[in-house]
Amino acid sequence: MKKRTLLFLVLISMLLIGVNGYSMHIMEGFLPLNWVIVWFAVCIPFWIIGIKKLQSVSKGSVREKMTLALAGAFIFVLSALKIPSVTGSSSHPTGVGLSAILYGPFVTSILGTIVLIFQAGLLAHGGFTTLGANTVSMAIAGPIVSYLIYKSLAKKNRAVAIFLAAAIGDIATYVVTSLQLALAYPSPQGGMLASFIKFGAVFAVTQIPLAIIEGLLTNVVMNILEKYNVKGVEA
Repeated sequence: MKKRTLLFLVLISMLLIGVNGYSMHIMEGFLPLNWVIVWFAVCIPFWIIGIKKLQSVSKGSVREKMTLALAGAFIFVLSALKIPSVTGSSSHPTGVGLSAILYGPFVTSILGTIVLIFQAGLLAHGGFTTLGANTVSMAIAGPIVSYLIYKSLAKKNRAVAIFLAAAIGDIATYVVTSLQLALAYPSPQGGMLASFIKFGAVFAVTQIPLAIIEGLLTNVVMNILEKYNVKGVEA
């Protein structure tokens, strides 16, 4: 009961904090057409494999389906939060670490894409032309990092593995987003590297603390799932 109460309070407090600002998702129409095409192309193989793996998972028990839905809802809630950052921008958690731990990066790429579509259509959070770029950063790169970290450390210390997987996966998302923006808009003085440092510095102020919070929160959720004997699905 205490764990459920803690989870509820953390989510509510983050919702109250993050009611304004612009999201770390790249907004509609912000990227040049060539980069729109590139990032969509990167997504295609992950979507193809992810759909096949998701179909396999969805054929499981009712409990497994509910856990899958929970993983998707976790991504939606956390990534929809907007935490004000410097210079009028904002950051947010991603929530993809939980799904990456349970189902691997390919299934997570589908869950993350579905979340991004809903957010673009219902919340004006991100966009449809930037769906490919946002999918690569939040639903592909972040989950891959989370999955690899968890698999590498889980046998040594599972709690630490969960924390680092979620936290570093979150940071990886913002690093990739900064890279995407730098590639699209290199600085006239200093080129892509200077632009990457500039974009990264904007998000780092709030993203690093958010990554720590996400790591702790993911541990809480995993402990609750373990209490009900929910096991991860091999990627």
